[in-house]
Amino acid sequence: MNETDPSQQDYWYQELGAEGALAKVIEGFSPREQQQAMASHVAAAIKEDSAVIIEAGTGVGKTFAYLVPALSSGGKVIISTGTKTLQDQLFLKDIPLVKKALKTSTRVALLKGRANYLCLYRLQQALHDSTYRDRRSIGYLQRIKDWSIVTTHGEIAEIRAVPRDSEVWPSVTSTADNCLSAECPNYDECYIANARKEAQEADIVVVNHHLFFADMALKEEGFGELLPSANTVILDESHQLPEIASNFFSITFSSRQVRDLAKDILAEAMIEKDMPDLIELSRTLDSQIQDMRLLMDKPGIREPWYKINTKPAIETAVADLNDLFSQLEIQLNTFAERGKGLQNCLERVQAIKNNFTAIQKSGANTVQWYETFTRSFTLVSTPLDISDQFKKQMDTMPCAWVFTSATLAVDNSFEHFVQRMGIDNATELQLDSPFDYWHHALMYAPPNIPEPQQGHFVEEVIKAALPVIEACQGGVFMLFTSYRALNEAVEWLSDAKEIKGRKLLVQGEASQHDMIEQFRKAGNAVLLGTGSFWEGVDVRGTALSCVIIDKLPFASPFDPVTEARIQSIRNNKGNPFAEFQLPHAVIVLKQGVGRLIRDMNDRGVLVICDPRLRTKFYGKVFLESLPRIPRTQKIDVVKRFFALTEHSDENTSD
Repeated sequence: MNETDPSQQDYWYQELGAEGALAKVIEGFSPREQQQAMASHVAAAIKEDSAVIIEAGTGVGKTFAYLVPALSSGGKVIISTGTKTLQDQLFLKDIPLVKKALKTSTRVALLKGRANYLCLYRLQQALHDSTYRDRRSIGYLQRIKDWSIVTTHGEIAEIRAVPRDSEVWPSVTSTADNCLSAECPNYDECYIANARKEAQEADIVVVNHHLFFADMALKEEGFGELLPSANTVILDESHQLPEIASNFFSITFSSRQVRDLAKDILAEAMIEKDMPDLIELSRTLDSQIQDMRLLMDKPGIREPWYKINTKPAIETAVADLNDLFSQLEIQLNTFAERGKGLQNCLERVQAIKNNFTAIQKSGANTVQWYETFTRSFTLVSTPLDISDQFKKQMDTMPCAWVFTSATLAVDNSFEHFVQRMGIDNATELQLDSPFDYWHHALMYAPPNIPEPQQGHFVEEVIKAALPVIEACQGGVFMLFTSYRALNEAVEWLSDAKEIKGRKLLVQGEASQHDMIEQFRKAGNAVLLGTGSFWEGVDVRGTALSCVIIDKLPFASPFDPVTEARIQSIRNNKGNPFAEFQLPHAVIVLKQGVGRLIRDMNDRGVLVICDPRLRTKFYGKVFLESLPRIPRTQKIDVVKRFFALTEHSDENTSD
């Protein structure tokens, strides 16, 4: 572990102290020793061009802890975070506040992926595309055209008049495949090109993990020029990195990608008017890729490719597609010199064909799998271990690397994260939350709950949850590990008298943003969620007074990637449960638990219904990884806690 210069440490403790820069611009700023310690370690890593891994518990204020030394460093800094929402929070709120505090004119740029920016060239194509004949899509395109005249940045989040999930958006945004780059007739006005130029010239660049890894995997041109010039890379929400890195180092073939290609080939061929064979081939390609989707049965399947790739119908479809790609390649080779659009289509055919071929070949460290949706499918070859690839990328960029999240350690160890990411010689720092969990929270483990594999498990979870919900005067999050359990819970809760008069919000009924806003406004709603609701959701005060978790969030062993990863560890004489399944579940649980206490004055009850927390040997690992919270199995203790909380709130309001 690197030693921090005492004089430098004192400086950062002062800068984030009661008389420091932030205290002068943030009303009610409260110094936190953990925040000061984190800033000191980040500053040391920047100074020494070293790596540091920091778990900063909820309430540490990690954003300011890395922003203050980063903006003071004078070098180029890339900050990557988990979502576009967090990107906007950094760019629009946090960084301007720190700039004001430090009185610096540091140049800051926000850079998102291509799909977030309007493409003027593709907009013109879409406006003349006969595909859109329904009145609604035509209306959306007209609204986008009107907006394109007045927008400065072309970021599609600006326009609320067109739903984000509208089918017109893919037609008016570009991908790395269909972008014409500098040869585009609209290049001088290109919004993504201008955003990248601003990023090149900025001192601080804010991106998200998907864009960061798209560049690392060399699947996106342009942004790659930023990385080598960075003096510091800060990866916030680092617990997401292993999975996102695996996705971006994967090889993907999707029916949507093929259909977009067929559509663009057809558009180019129709302009030229003397390519009947190319027109016919593009239409055949679109038809055959849709037929292949139908051969894969119902939507919602995610399984290993080997389960269906030897079926005669699938084998025939694969052979036919390969033949079609070859024919298209020959045709496009003939016409590519006529223009950049046709040349681009040729390059896309070759790239898609190569990916399709590569996925058919299994590798020692990869798993091939497929996933079906209502009208589309994807084939993917995913690496089971990305540590060597990521380490190689770090070695080519000898700058400061800061990895931070509220959930990185398992049983007070970073070993799981370090091994998966291939990080060597990093300073490690674990900072507890400054929140008073011992006096402000209670963990309830309902007695007599059956094992999760029992058929009546969800029913018993709801029976145990209802008296808790009834006693709670504030809002309740119910977090589930699967949609199946969530949907079953909805049926049990819909007619429950204990939640009469409360708003019942169910994931999928509206966007996550809208649901959270409704939840906050209601003050005593019950929200049922899975997946994305386990992390990144910040509801403070009594609006969220209770978090109920159905079971320990072990990844499904039937997921093709998880199954292959388990088998790979087993083949290498390892212990897949101890090395992968348990650490992964602990980190996910910590994220879910982190929804409960979001402020110094928050109080609430955490309910974990899984009896394995008490009955299995690994339950201790989960408990040791959570904040220190009093525990009970008695519902009367829960009711008393809520009663005291309500009384305390009344006194506070007086």
